[in-house]
Amino acid sequence: MDERFGRSNKLRSKKLIDKLFLEGKSIKSFPLKLVYLPIEHEESVELKTGVSVPKKLVKNAVNRNRIKRLMREVFRKNKYLLTKDLSSSQAFMFIYISRDELTYEKLEGSMKNILEKFREKHLHHEKSNS
Repeated sequence: MDERFGRSNKLRSKKLIDKLFLEGKSIKSFPLKLVYLPIEHEESVELKTGVSVPKKLVKNAVNRNRIKRLMREVFRKNKYLLTKDLSSSQAFMFIYISRDELTYEKLEGSMKNILEKFREKHLHHEKSNS
């Protein structure tokens, strides 16, 4: 199982990020919000993922960066929940929507919940199109 979260998996294209927020759909599982969009990718099925912690909610940069590190780590450890069933490339943006700093365990529970919701929506959508 590939748990890497390298450069090719990071969402870095400004055009793609803008398109994601304009056309993407979202799922919430407090304290996370997932905005996602199917993308065309020439190579194999791939996830382009970004994380965001609004300055408005978490004022201190040290705390924002810590939360972002935790979010990336939690996603990296649990992305296997998606990759086994994914048939198309996706762009993801995880947004932290709480004012409080949560523990790794609570963040992981929320991440698993949100990935499971996405998986159910995605599989249901694929079956209805087939």
